[in-house]
Amino acid sequence: MVAVVNDGMRAGAFWKLEEDLSLNLQEKQAVVAEVSAQVAQAQTIVLAEYRGIKVADITKLRASARKSGVYFHVLKNTLARRAVQGTPFEALAEKMVGPLVYSMSADPVAAAKVVFDFAKTNDKLVIKAGAMSGSVMSAEQVSVLAAIPSRDELLARLMATMNATTAKFVRTLAAIRDKSEAVTAA
Repeated sequence: MVAVVNDGMRAGAFWKLEEDLSLNLQEKQAVVAEVSAQVAQAQTIVLAEYRGIKVADITKLRASARKSGVYFHVLKNTLARRAVQGTPFEALAEKMVGPLVYSMSADPVAAAKVVFDFAKTNDKLVIKAGAMSGSVMSAEQVSVLAAIPSRDELLARLMATMNATTAKFVRTLAAIRDKSEAVTAA
Protein backbone atom coordinates (compact mmCIF):
# COMPACT_ATOMS: atom_id res chain seq x y z
CA MET A 1 0.00 0.00 0.00
CA VAL A 2 1.29 3.48 -0.91
CA ALA A 3 0.46 6.47 1.25
CA VAL A 4 -0.81 9.38 -0.83
CA VAL A 5 -0.52 13.03 0.17
CA ASN A 6 -3.27 15.53 -0.81
CA ASP A 7 -1.78 16.60 -4.12
CA GLY A 8 -1.30 13.02 -5.36
CA MET A 9 2.39 12.68 -4.52
CA ARG A 10 3.50 9.51 -2.81
CA ALA A 11 4.54 9.99 0.82
CA GLY A 12 8.11 8.89 0.07
CA ALA A 13 8.45 11.54 -2.63
CA PHE A 14 6.91 14.11 -0.31
CA TRP A 15 9.40 13.37 2.48
CA LYS A 16 12.26 13.50 -0.02
CA LEU A 17 11.03 16.90 -1.19
CA GLU A 18 10.82 18.11 2.41
CA GLU A 19 14.39 16.93 3.05
CA ASP A 20 15.59 18.87 0.00
CA LEU A 21 13.99 22.07 1.35
CA SER A 22 15.80 21.92 4.71
CA LEU A 23 19.12 23.71 5.06
CA ASN A 24 22.39 21.99 5.80
CA LEU A 25 24.82 23.37 8.40
CA GLN A 26 26.83 25.49 5.95
CA GLU A 27 23.67 27.03 4.50
CA LYS A 28 22.37 27.81 7.99
CA GLN A 29 25.69 29.43 8.90
CA ALA A 30 25.55 31.49 5.70
CA VAL A 31 21.99 32.65 6.49
CA VAL A 32 22.97 33.59 10.05
CA ALA A 33 26.03 35.48 8.75
CA GLU A 34 23.91 37.38 6.19
CA VAL A 35 21.23 38.28 8.72
CA SER A 36 23.87 39.21 11.32
CA ALA A 37 25.41 41.63 8.82
CA GLN A 38 21.99 43.21 8.25
CA VAL A 39 21.33 43.39 12.00
CA ALA A 40 24.69 45.10 12.54
CA GLN A 41 23.65 47.88 10.13
CA ALA A 42 20.02 48.09 11.29
CA GLN A 43 18.56 50.70 13.57
CA THR A 44 15.10 49.13 13.53
CA ILE A 45 13.73 45.59 13.25
CA VAL A 46 10.02 44.89 12.81
CA LEU A 47 8.45 41.42 13.15
CA ALA A 48 5.14 40.66 11.47
CA GLU A 49 3.09 37.50 11.13
CA TYR A 50 2.23 36.68 7.53
CA ARG A 51 -0.12 33.72 7.96
CA GLY A 52 -2.60 33.47 5.04
CA ILE A 53 -1.12 36.16 2.80
CA LYS A 54 -1.10 35.39 -0.92
CA VAL A 55 2.24 35.10 -2.70
CA ALA A 56 1.38 38.02 -5.01
CA ASP A 57 0.80 40.26 -1.99
CA ILE A 58 4.09 39.24 -0.35
CA THR A 59 5.81 39.95 -3.67
CA LYS A 60 4.36 43.49 -3.66
CA LEU A 61 5.50 43.95 -0.08
CA ARG A 62 9.01 42.75 -0.95
CA ALA A 63 9.17 45.22 -3.85
CA SER A 64 8.02 48.05 -1.60
CA ALA A 65 10.60 47.10 1.02
CA ARG A 66 13.38 46.90 -1.56
CA LYS A 67 12.42 50.32 -2.92
CA SER A 68 12.60 51.79 0.60
CA GLY A 69 15.96 50.17 1.39
CA VAL A 70 14.47 47.70 3.86
CA TYR A 71 15.89 44.18 4.24
CA PHE A 72 12.75 42.01 4.18
CA HIS A 73 13.03 38.27 4.72
CA VAL A 74 11.13 35.22 5.91
CA LEU A 75 13.51 33.41 8.25
CA LYS A 76 13.51 30.44 10.55
CA ASN A 77 13.09 31.86 14.02
CA THR A 78 15.99 29.86 15.43
CA LEU A 79 18.33 31.32 12.81
CA ALA A 80 17.03 34.83 13.47
CA ARG A 81 17.57 34.36 17.22
CA ARG A 82 21.18 33.39 16.57
CA ALA A 83 21.65 36.41 14.32
CA VAL A 84 20.49 38.88 16.99
CA GLN A 85 22.42 37.18 19.79
CA GLY A 86 24.90 39.61 21.33
CA THR A 87 23.38 42.67 19.62
CA PRO A 88 21.17 45.49 20.93
CA PHE A 89 18.23 43.57 19.42
CA GLU A 90 18.78 40.46 21.56
CA ALA A 91 15.73 41.22 23.73
CA LEU A 92 13.55 40.80 20.63
CA ALA A 93 14.39 37.05 20.53
CA GLU A 94 11.56 36.15 22.92
CA LYS A 95 9.04 37.65 20.45
CA MET A 96 10.27 35.44 17.60
CA VAL A 97 7.47 32.88 17.62
CA GLY A 98 5.31 31.73 14.73
CA PRO A 99 5.55 32.41 10.99
CA LEU A 100 7.28 35.79 10.85
CA VAL A 101 8.72 38.15 8.29
CA TYR A 102 11.69 40.19 9.45
CA SER A 103 12.09 43.78 8.27
CA MET A 104 15.32 45.59 9.04
CA SER A 105 16.49 49.04 8.06
CA ALA A 106 19.27 51.50 8.74
CA ASP A 107 16.66 54.27 8.58
CA PRO A 108 14.90 54.18 11.96
CA VAL A 109 11.47 54.65 10.39
CA ALA A 110 11.61 52.83 7.04
CA ALA A 111 11.01 49.24 8.21
CA ALA A 112 8.08 50.25 10.41
CA LYS A 113 6.59 52.44 7.68
CA VAL A 114 6.77 49.75 4.97
CA VAL A 115 5.22 47.02 7.13
CA PHE A 116 2.61 49.32 8.70
CA ASP A 117 1.50 50.76 5.34
CA PHE A 118 1.08 47.26 3.92
CA ALA A 119 -0.75 46.05 7.04
CA LYS A 120 -3.30 48.87 6.60
CA THR A 121 -4.37 47.39 3.25
CA ASN A 122 -3.93 43.70 4.11
CA ASP A 123 -5.39 42.54 7.41
CA LYS A 124 -3.57 39.19 7.25
CA LEU A 125 -0.22 40.86 7.93
CA VAL A 126 -0.13 41.41 11.67
CA ILE A 127 2.67 43.41 13.28
CA LYS A 128 3.85 41.49 16.33
CA ALA A 129 6.77 43.52 17.70
CA GLY A 130 9.74 45.65 16.86
CA ALA A 131 12.97 46.87 18.33
CA MET A 132 14.90 50.10 18.11
CA SER A 133 17.99 51.24 19.98
CA GLY A 134 17.97 48.15 22.17
CA SER A 135 14.39 48.51 23.36
CA VAL A 136 11.57 46.20 22.35
CA MET A 137 8.43 47.86 20.97
CA SER A 138 4.86 46.59 20.97
CA ALA A 139 2.76 46.59 17.81
CA GLU A 140 1.19 49.89 18.89
CA GLN A 141 4.60 51.48 19.36
CA VAL A 142 5.65 50.27 15.89
CA SER A 143 2.57 51.97 14.40
CA VAL A 144 3.48 55.22 16.21
CA LEU A 145 7.01 54.93 14.82
CA ALA A 146 5.59 54.41 11.33
CA ALA A 147 3.67 57.68 11.62
CA ILE A 148 6.89 59.67 12.07
CA PRO A 149 8.14 61.21 8.82
CA SER A 150 11.16 59.46 7.31
CA ARG A 151 14.61 61.00 7.33
CA ASP A 152 14.24 62.06 3.69
CA GLU A 153 10.88 63.73 4.41
CA LEU A 154 12.34 65.60 7.38
CA LEU A 155 15.34 66.75 5.33
CA ALA A 156 13.01 67.93 2.56
CA ARG A 157 10.94 69.91 5.08
CA LEU A 158 14.09 71.44 6.58
CA MET A 159 15.40 72.42 3.15
CA ALA A 160 12.02 73.92 2.18
CA THR A 161 11.99 75.96 5.37
CA MET A 162 15.56 77.15 4.83
CA ASN A 163 14.81 77.94 1.19
CA ALA A 164 11.65 79.88 2.09
CA THR A 165 13.53 81.97 4.65
CA THR A 166 16.32 82.74 2.20
CA ALA A 167 13.86 83.56 -0.59
CA LYS A 168 11.93 85.90 1.70
CA PHE A 169 15.17 87.63 2.71
CA VAL A 170 16.17 88.07 -0.95
CA ARG A 171 12.72 89.49 -1.82
CA THR A 172 13.01 91.94 1.08
CA LEU A 173 16.44 93.08 -0.10
CA ALA A 174 15.12 93.48 -3.65
CA ALA A 175 12.17 95.56 -2.36
CA ILE A 176 14.55 97.81 -0.40
CA ARG A 177 16.75 98.21 -3.49
CA ASP A 178 13.75 99.02 -5.68
CA LYS A 179 12.46 101.55 -3.14
CA SER A 180 15.86 103.25 -2.81
CA GLU A 181 16.19 103.40 -6.63
CA ALA A 182 12.73 104.97 -6.85
CA VAL A 183 13.68 107.59 -4.24
CA THR A 184 16.98 108.46 -5.99
CA ALA A 185 15.28 108.63 -9.39
CA ALA A 186 12.66 111.05 -8.11
